[in-house]
Amino acid sequence: MIKTTDAVIRELEDTRYNAILEQNYDKFAELCHPDLAYTHSNGVTDTLDSYLDKVRGGFYVYHRIDHPIDFIRIVSDTTALVIGEMNADITAGGADKTLRNRCLAVWKLTKTGWKLLAYQPTPLPE
Repeated sequence: MIKTTDAVIRELEDTRYNAILEQNYDKFAELCHPDLAYTHSNGVTDTLDSYLDKVRGGFYVYHRIDHPIDFIRIVSDTTALVIGEMNADITAGGADKTLRNRCLAVWKLTKTGWKLLAYQPTPLPE
């Protein structure tokens, strides 16, 4: 088993957020597990396919994303938990929004490398 460091997971987080900002959805898809559960701060959960349909169709457009990481936990060498924030300016369904979220990202080690398996934001109070 390959020893994974926090730096590897941090780089994956940077790459996935940059892919969304740059509208490189093929790159984003490469980073994701086929069973991705991507929950939004409004409580709606997308699969990988439904999320890609929404970003490719312009329902979600990301203009700015800051994603400070508080800590990373590598669990049994095959799962990584990333706890931090996702603060962003987006357009969702035609409405401009500013997001301030605590978040949890779950990465799973597969035969083809680390893949984003789940994402869950929680809005921060004003």
